[in-house]
Amino acid sequence: MGTAEAIKKTFCMAEFKKFKEKVPPSPYYNVILTAIVTLCITVTSGICSKALSSNHPIFFEENQNTQHVAYISPLQLEAQKQAEFVSRINSKYPLNALTYPTKGVAHIKLTRYINQKPIKLNIVEIDASANSALRIKPQTAGEKLNSKAQIRNIAKKDNSIVAINAGYFKPQTGVPLGALVINNEVLTGPIYNRVGIGIIEKNGQISYTMGKVSMDITIKSNKSTLKADNINQPRMLSTYTIIYTPKWGKMSPYAPKYGKVAAVVGGKIVAMSANQIEIPQDGFVISAPAKILDNLAKEKNIKYTIKLPENFENARHIIGAGPYLVKDGEVYVDVTEQKFQAISGRNPRSAIGFNDKNELIIITIDGREESSIGVTLTELAYIMKGLGCTYAMNFDGGGSSVIYVNGKITNSPAQKEGIWLSNALTVSEEGPIPQT
Repeated sequence: MGTAEAIKKTFCMAEFKKFKEKVPPSPYYNVILTAIVTLCITVTSGICSKALSSNHPIFFEENQNTQHVAYISPLQLEAQKQAEFVSRINSKYPLNALTYPTKGVAHIKLTRYINQKPIKLNIVEIDASANSALRIKPQTAGEKLNSKAQIRNIAKKDNSIVAINAGYFKPQTGVPLGALVINNEVLTGPIYNRVGIGIIEKNGQISYTMGKVSMDITIKSNKSTLKADNINQPRMLSTYTIIYTPKWGKMSPYAPKYGKVAAVVGGKIVAMSANQIEIPQDGFVISAPAKILDNLAKEKNIKYTIKLPENFENARHIIGAGPYLVKDGEVYVDVTEQKFQAISGRNPRSAIGFNDKNELIIITIDGREESSIGVTLTELAYIMKGLGCTYAMNFDGGGSSVIYVNGKITNSPAQKEGIWLSNALTVSEEGPIPQT
């Protein structure tokens, strides 16, 4: 007996029992009984048929207007996406300049000309829907922020297929200059409210967002609430209140003029100094004007919270850099607003963007050599728009520009193997994103 028949029999027997208990035998008994049974079969047939067709993809309904086709498995869908991706890429680029390091990833090497002078491009396009194992995220050079390494060593941390230099950093120490969030952990805060890219992992899929990155950082205690200006960033003004976590390094920076640094463990200030102080592994340090910390020293339950802008709330990873190159599908280079005048000349470049098909596009352009003269930020913006980006932004460039694909440095950085970097964007195969 099938599922539908079993349901029908159970339902109808129950109704018959109720009827038999309530209705005494009469000349019309058999007529009424027949009507009830017929009605039961008709109703339950409809219910069961509808339930089976809607809950089990191998069933389908067919009528004059619609037909629901058989279920497609995730692997079949992924293969279909890969075929579509390959078709688009093959149509977009010359085949002799094109390779596929893995499913969903295309690498293209091209030479183009600006004013009859050459520029060498390395382009990587990524469609994560064609490979559920792909993971795209930033990586730091070391466990502490004051670390640097060449891109090959950063890429080896997660056996990356692709790696490209990412955000700005302080050359002397390696500390990232700008927002950096990895695996939902805020490592550093933004500078000058510059643009950033967010990588969202949700419902088994990867998507992207781009915008100005701000952070609302609040220090709370049992008696007071105060705003912090940043987290794990070099001090810009002596009046700023800044939080330093163990990721910063072993020691905090020196206290600002007329200020102090205070170590917080278990919600209480346990040490205070006008000089450097050790950052507790199970706590954090607050660097602020002395009056603020003297008042806070009397309080308990000290902790901090960080709120991100709405479009970044679901981002698992964030990299701040800039300036914008493309916004809402149009060239948009906000050099002055984001205080980037010093880098607006013709240089080696790195950039990142995404298109309306949710494909990620990253590029490097070599410069400062006869075979590749480099580009300005405006030229870079037009290149990213030409590649189909609806949003794009500049990464750190100049001597930092370097890209790694399948175990090799594939561009020509100023220094062989590239300079020592603070952080990079990496692409690896780590397994499917959990469903949420």
